[in-house]
Amino acid sequence: MVVWADGNDGTIGGGALEWQAMRAALDVLRDGRSRVMRLPLGPALGQCCGGAVTLVIERLDDTPPDPWIRRVEGALACPDMTGFTFRDGWLREETFVPARVVWVWGAGHVGAALVNILAPLPDFAVRWVDDTPGRFPAVPEGVSRLVAADMPRAMAHAPKDAEHIILSYSHDIDLALCHAALLRGFAFCGLIGSATKWARFRSRLVALGHSEEAIARITCPIGDLALGKHPQAIAVGVAASLLSRQLSAETTGETTA
Repeated sequence: MVVWADGNDGTIGGGALEWQAMRAALDVLRDGRSRVMRLPLGPALGQCCGGAVTLVIERLDDTPPDPWIRRVEGALACPDMTGFTFRDGWLREETFVPARVVWVWGAGHVGAALVNILAPLPDFAVRWVDDTPGRFPAVPEGVSRLVAADMPRAMAHAPKDAEHIILSYSHDIDLALCHAALLRGFAFCGLIGSATKWARFRSRLVALGHSEEAIARITCPIGDLALGKHPQAIAVGVAASLLSRQLSAETTGETTA
């Protein structure tokens, strides 16, 4: 987490702990003295979690002192170094690669709501697909937009371990995307729609040559019916199901693929 006089970026989890850390960081900015703090997660922070957190707070000047530059130069050959350093006016920071690739097919109300929920989550790399530029509202930072005149053909460019959420404006396109996803392979595929829509899709996918076992890998309906049918509510349910898959995989020691 980086803190400056009138702002900050990143997080250590929020709450009282982060507030204390930001106050301490501002003190370091004023006096220039680095410090190490060990904070129990107990009554002093208004918490009952237990345990403790150790914070290391250092001041990063625009022009770092010579000893720091020498230390950084010696570390450049170490590929396992973490953290960030300044050199020649550049910030060197460890690259984070999202663990999961999610393709959202459709830029309608539900697609837009879902993309805005997933965009800030660090574990997701989101690719947002529709067939005309005008269908996209504002694209959140970090989301990759793809305009594909023939969306089902674009499925061939998706990684075989990608997760797909299909919610285009057309049932015909939805069906073609399901067909393409089954041919391509996927870690997860969810389709918006009713039980009636899915029953029709299943029979048509069988006619296209897919087995019942393969078709059963597609989830339909998606989201949480208890949350209602508002686009934002559907998106919340879908995002929750994606996160639940990750938690389940971590619990069992498996991957989402």
